Amino acid sequence: MPTTTLTTTLPPLLSWREFLDAATAPPSISYGSSRRTDVEWHGASWDEAVQLAVDGWPLALEEADVTISQLRDSAGLSHAVTVLEPTWDVTGSEVDVGAYLAGVPECMVDAVPRQVSRRGKVITFLVPSSYSHRIDHQVIINRGLALATLCAAIIDAGHSVEIWSGDAGILHLPQGNQRYCGVARVISAGEPFDVGRLIFAMAHPAMLRRLWFGIWDSQPKAVAAAMYADNYGRAPYTCRATDLPSEITQPYVFPYLTEEDRQWDDLPTALSWGRQVFSDLGLIQD
Repeated sequence: MPTTTLTTTLPPLLSWREFLDAATAPPSISYGSSRRTDVEWHGASWDEAVQLAVDGWPLALEEADVTISQLRDSAGLSHAVTVLEPTWDVTGSEVDVGAYLAGVPECMVDAVPRQVSRRGKVITFLVPSSYSHRIDHQVIINRGLALATLCAAIIDAGHSVEIWSGDAGILHLPQGNQRYCGVARVISAGEPFDVGRLIFAMAHPAMLRRLWFGIWDSQPKAVAAAMYADNYGRAPYTCRATDLPSEITQPYVFPYLTEEDRQWDDLPTALSWGRQVFSDLGLIQD
C-alpha cells in the first residue's frame, strides 16, 4: 500500500492578521496541545494568548521596570551615528582645487564629524520560535526582550525592518524523518511599529505553545495528528532563508534557542550578546 506524503511545509503567512487567522482556525483534532486547559507550561490560557497577540504584550517591559529607551541605552544603541562631512571655508586642512581655480574664497576643506540618522536600509530578520519543551519561561523572555529591544532600536534609528517568526524542525514519521516549517510576517517594513506585538511574538512562550501549535492543530487531520504524536517536532529547529518568500534576499536568520545557551540567562547578558550580533551586521556602532 503506498505511503501518503504529508504536507508539512506551509505557505508563508504574509501578515500578522493572516497569522492570527491561521492560528485561531478551527482545529482538525480535538486533543491538540494549543487549547489544553493547563496554563503553567504554555505561559497563558488559549484566550489570554489570543488576546495578547491582538493587543500586544507591553507588560513584559513594565514588569521588568525598563523601557525600550533604557534598554537601548544600556545596550549602547543610539538614534544616530557619527560621519565625517566636508565643510568649506577660507581656512582648512586641504585645498579644493576646483573651488580655488574658480576663484571661490572658501576653497579650503575640513572633515567635520556630525551625528546623522542611518536611513534607507531594509533589513529582514527571521527568528525561530521553536525550542525544547524543557526551556524555562524566563530564558524565553530574556531572549525575546533582547531581540525585540534591538529590533525596536534599529527601527527607531531610521531603518526599515521586516521581522518574521518561523516554526521549523524535524517530524519523526514511521516512513522516516521529514522537515516541517512555517513562517509568519510579524512586522512589515514601513508599517506603523507595534512594539507590544513584537515583544509578544519574540518573548512570550504562548507564541509557540499556543499559537504556532494552533496553526498545526488546524492542518489536515493526518498532519495535525502526526505533529501532536511527535510533540510538535524535534530539534534541530533551524529556520532557513529559503523558508521565506523568494523575493526576500539576504535575510538574517537567528539561531534557534537551545538548552545549552547561556547568553539568555539574564537580560543584561542577553542584550550584550544581541548588541554584538547587531554590531557584526553593521546595524549599530561600537
